[in-house]
Amino acid sequence: MWNRVIAMAALMLMVGAPSAFAQRVEVSGLFGWTLSDGVSGDPVLAGDGNIYDAVDITDSASWGFAVGVNATDNVEVGFLFGQQMSTLEVTGTNTAELGDLKVNTYHPYVAYNGGDIDARVRPYFLVGFGATNYGSVSFTGLGGQQRETGSETQFSGTLGAGVKVFPAPNVGVRFGLQWTPTYIKTDSEGWWCDPYWGCYVVGDAQYANQFQFNGGVTFRF
Repeated sequence: MWNRVIAMAALMLMVGAPSAFAQRVEVSGLFGWTLSDGVSGDPVLAGDGNIYDAVDITDSASWGFAVGVNATDNVEVGFLFGQQMSTLEVTGTNTAELGDLKVNTYHPYVAYNGGDIDARVRPYFLVGFGATNYGSVSFTGLGGQQRETGSETQFSGTLGAGVKVFPAPNVGVRFGLQWTPTYIKTDSEGWWCDPYWGCYVVGDAQYANQFQFNGGVTFRF
């Protein structure tokens, strides 16, 4: 999986070569806060007597980095990594915390930067497609036994917008918002019948969302 993601990033970085590498390269370190949600499922009666029907990811701090090159004065291609240091919960008639969870995101992206390439202030908008990995979670069961959930990787996209400010030619700061929806599953909603197309099962796709407020330092060369 990671080889495919890295290959996608390398391919995007090569778009427009050699002109891309004749332009500026930007490297950014990012830190922020991420609001997250989970998905619902079928109700399950647990050993503690409560019924649980959803899995949630708690809001928490996050960090990451971005590496991009200018294919043109305004179009940037690159790779964006993020990690949210969260906690996994199950909810229903009760809320139970299972354990610490790391959510890693890997997204090759294309961005549009406003203004001139050497401008001190540059608003930006980016879109990316890649993967989100939910790490394994270790927890203690009701009987005292140690258990662990498996790691899971799913397709995800990301949209971001913000502004970069360069008080010096090669060093700046950036502030932005980023939304990352990750596909988790599709639940059957029943049958739909049409006189032309016939009958078919209708599905309801569920996504886990991350809304990140971030800032950081950018170096451009």
